[in-house]
Amino acid sequence: MTVVLWASAFVSIRSSVGHFGPGALAFGRLLAGAVVLGVVLVVRGGGLPPRRAWPGIVTSGVLWFGGYMVALNWGEREVDAGTAAMIVNVGPVLVALLGGWLLKEGFPPRLLAGIAVSFLGAVVVGLSMSGGSTSSFGGVLLCLLAAVAYAAGVVSQKPALAYATPLQVTAFGCLIGALVCLPFAGQLVSQIAEAPLSATLNVVYLGVFPTALAFSTWAYALSRTTAGKMGASTYAVPGLVVLMSWIFLGEVPGWLTLFGGLLCLGGVAVSRMRTRARTGRRPAAAEATASGPAAGEGRPTADLGG
Repeated sequence: MTVVLWASAFVSIRSSVGHFGPGALAFGRLLAGAVVLGVVLVVRGGGLPPRRAWPGIVTSGVLWFGGYMVALNWGEREVDAGTAAMIVNVGPVLVALLGGWLLKEGFPPRLLAGIAVSFLGAVVVGLSMSGGSTSSFGGVLLCLLAAVAYAAGVVSQKPALAYATPLQVTAFGCLIGALVCLPFAGQLVSQIAEAPLSATLNVVYLGVFPTALAFSTWAYALSRTTAGKMGASTYAVPGLVVLMSWIFLGEVPGWLTLFGGLLCLGGVAVSRMRTRARTGRRPAAAEATASGPAAGEGRPTADLGG
């Protein structure tokens, strides 16, 4: 759900970016998302998150919801789409490194191998889309800043999910991001008055689905797995963007772009593969089948059942 909706965001942004500035687009998206999440939170009686969750929520709200979106929107105006894709996809690599170091998740070989394959795919996609155009140094720095903000936001969000629900973390993170982008409110109002209705509806779509819904499903999944694996899963986004742009925008990809997209998806598959224990004993599932389930077997664990 998360990667499909995030991939659709790139397609939607292309249809509205010519009518809204980077900050105005980010503020409109976050405002719509915060309103939807706020209503859901009130209806479900979510309440305020515990005190221990606030450091992670505030950090992810400022860096990821706010800083990342503005820096990415701004950077993509200064560099071509291919260069932006290559630089921003440094983010999942940073997530795996920071998660392994700060969150003590370690560095599983399959995860690192999958990230390497997916990053290579992102580079191939980026090179195939760049068309040999030149990019400004400032634009490159903005895209790099977006990647760092994304990684820091993910790693700070993970500990918050140990104390608050995914809905609380997402709703208040989105609200904080909207407050960070509040200085662009005037620009948004003036640009909405001049933009076509389709562009404004795209901003609403970005807020409701790729932000409110996709960030909620992201937080739900992140609370049940490692930050490194979740970061690696986002490498499926470039491959899906290629397919969606082909279907909805009529942008026929070249063979090199398709190959890069397949590499991205293949790397995600490698990173999500389970490692079997290399022992001489039969797997527990086989033993349970042969002799009957032992006490506690055959039921989902508390961590998986949530």
